[in-house]
Amino acid sequence: MAEIILGLMGGLGLFLFGMKQMSDGLEKAAGAKMRSILEFFTKTPLRGILVGTFFTAVIQSSSAATVMVVSFVNSGLMNLYQAAGVIMGANIGTTVTSQLISFNLSALAPAIVMAGVIMVMFCKKTKVQRIGEVLLGFGILFMGLSTMSTSMSVLKESPQVVEIMGSLTSHFLAIIVGIVVTAVLQSSSATVGIILLLANQGLLDIRICLFIILGCNIGACVSALLAGLNGKRDAKRAALIHLLFNVLGTIIMYIALTVALEPITHFIQSISGANPGREVANAHTLIKIVEVVLLAPFIKQIVKLTALFVRGEDKKPAEAFELHYIGAKSVFSPTTAVFDATREMERMGHMAITNLERAMNALITLDESDIAEVYEVEKQIDFLNHSITDYLVKINQTTLPADDAKSIGGLFHVVNDIERIGDHAENIADAAQSRMAQKIDFSAQAKRELSGMLDMVIKITTYALDMFSHNNQEHMQEILELEDKVDDAERDLQESHVQRLTRGECTASAGMMFSDIISGLERVSDHATNIAFSLLDDDPIEQQKEQQRAQAAK
Repeated sequence: MAEIILGLMGGLGLFLFGMKQMSDGLEKAAGAKMRSILEFFTKTPLRGILVGTFFTAVIQSSSAATVMVVSFVNSGLMNLYQAAGVIMGANIGTTVTSQLISFNLSALAPAIVMAGVIMVMFCKKTKVQRIGEVLLGFGILFMGLSTMSTSMSVLKESPQVVEIMGSLTSHFLAIIVGIVVTAVLQSSSATVGIILLLANQGLLDIRICLFIILGCNIGACVSALLAGLNGKRDAKRAALIHLLFNVLGTIIMYIALTVALEPITHFIQSISGANPGREVANAHTLIKIVEVVLLAPFIKQIVKLTALFVRGEDKKPAEAFELHYIGAKSVFSPTTAVFDATREMERMGHMAITNLERAMNALITLDESDIAEVYEVEKQIDFLNHSITDYLVKINQTTLPADDAKSIGGLFHVVNDIERIGDHAENIADAAQSRMAQKIDFSAQAKRELSGMLDMVIKITTYALDMFSHNNQEHMQEILELEDKVDDAERDLQESHVQRLTRGECTASAGMMFSDIISGLERVSDHATNIAFSLLDDDPIEQQKEQQRAQAAK
């Protein structure tokens, strides 16, 4: 008996590890692309259901899908109605795993594992390695199933085991078993896989399997509920949508099975070719589809119901030094971690741009309240710089989707560039204070020149932040042209201010201050250009320089 128990434990360990390996590999390979699909194609609940089904079928994890949705709601990318559709679709998509398991591929498992190992160890291309990780996980999963199946085949010879399994006749108790096992394993697919094996060995009847599967529905909500605990109110509501959907679906299906158990069982057996494993897989899929069909028309009501459990609205941060998208009140998901960091950096960037405008206004008008505000906002920017950098270090140590992992280096540069823009705003505020203390006067022409250059710098910085945050390349060429214009303007203004000095139209201290400010604005333009092209594989600036060098060589 000890050998049998060890065999079951080892098989279950391989099965769970293989499932996680496969899911992680798929998420790393396709996570960023699938995130884009979730972001842009969930405008209606029906689309959300279709996308949620497809997404979860691809990454083989409803838990990962629902946690990602909770994260999107927390960051404001997705509203609760869109989230409800995706969550419902994820419940259908997760049944793909049990369908795969029901086709016994254990004989091919060693060959699949070997293929995965070769791709991971001997191929240098990242994409090939990711595919290898998926194959490796897939093969290990079936090797675990084979090990468990072998142990269970011995168990069915034991009269005591058969008697214990046969004594599980209470439908309510079967649901409790499904909830507990799934909550412990953190995977409804794993629980259904175990049920499938027990059914294949004749240890569980399909009738009782149906009720255990209903329990799996509720147990699968644990991951999303845990993810939503630290989130904002809407994130909690998104996690609650998952729970309410599964609880309501379980109640409906429990009543249906209680009333018409034999006809339903007969139908499932008729479409499964008298194969107990296929019966379990098909029952799992059919239950999920029926639940979605019945509850999808009531998405609005389910969303409203969550407001009764999670009351109130999120208050705007009272303290200035708070993070909005990452930190204690965020929902951490590796697939959305880079997206959340980008949102926080976008917020930091807008603060820096506004502070630059405020500082220049203070320089011209000598408004002391504006100067004080510049210094206060600069402290906030410094806080965000340190917090975002710490977060990037943290997520860089986790398993990220391949595209996101490649972008981490660029993100470190961007947060530094934004912080430097904030520093230049502070330098201008310092100049405003000096101008007040020393009673330095600027000519009307100098003020116009500063204002004109600032307009170009604000424009290029705004375009750059939009291009970085939303991959909006609409203004890419304009950014390159503005960069050249700012460089030209800086040279021209330096010359014109020298001429004013020569003619005695301004003092040396005013000329020096003017020169420092336009040099600072030109450097802001450089930082903006860096931000715009930080995540592109091919740098258009370098391409432009190469073309110029090639033309010069001719």
